[in-house]
Amino acid sequence: MLHILVLFSLFLLVSSAHGGVVDFCVANLSAPQGPEGYSCKPPAEVTADDFVYSGMNVPGKYSSLFNDDAKTAFVHQFPGLNGQGLSVARTDIAPGGAVPLNLHPGASETIFIAEGSVTAGFISSDNTVYMKTLNEGDIMVFPKGLMHFLVNTGEEKALVQAIFSSPNPGLQGISQALFGSNLPSEFIEKITLIDANEVRRLKALFGGSG
Repeated sequence: MLHILVLFSLFLLVSSAHGGVVDFCVANLSAPQGPEGYSCKPPAEVTADDFVYSGMNVPGKYSSLFNDDAKTAFVHQFPGLNGQGLSVARTDIAPGGAVPLNLHPGASETIFIAEGSVTAGFISSDNTVYMKTLNEGDIMVFPKGLMHFLVNTGEEKALVQAIFSSPNPGLQGISQALFGSNLPSEFIEKITLIDANEVRRLKALFGGSG
């Protein structure tokens, strides 16, 4: 009798789990985003366009600061990614250009070198640097939340494709956070040991204040 009750309980558990499964949850971008992502768009309003994102085939203009350009397809641009556990990006880097130190608090990042060669690396929480020159076809992963960078050390343009382990990985650039914010210059001088003239120059460069 006991084994019948156990089997019946397992049957109910599996049935209820299966009943709770939905095929997808396209982001309702008109609603606020919560810790678990966006709420679902009403199924009757979902179209094939929600699962398609175009524009990754065209490179953008290089930035004047680092000679790179990044295009992202995160959930707020590509609502079909909601609940799917991934997002993508394309980065073009001119020879000698770089993707400066940045981190993604919500995701790991796996990069694929589609064209050219780059030197890529990340810094662990014990300040160990893991750095490698990557060539076309190589793949590298940056663990979640760790600072990482890319430098085009080749002679040609580099094209880097990236996949993130979250539809909304977040992004924080280290230089932008320091010099593009309103953190007062006197505090930046104290916490970085950078002199006042250089802090003023970098604040002007990144558009910061304070």
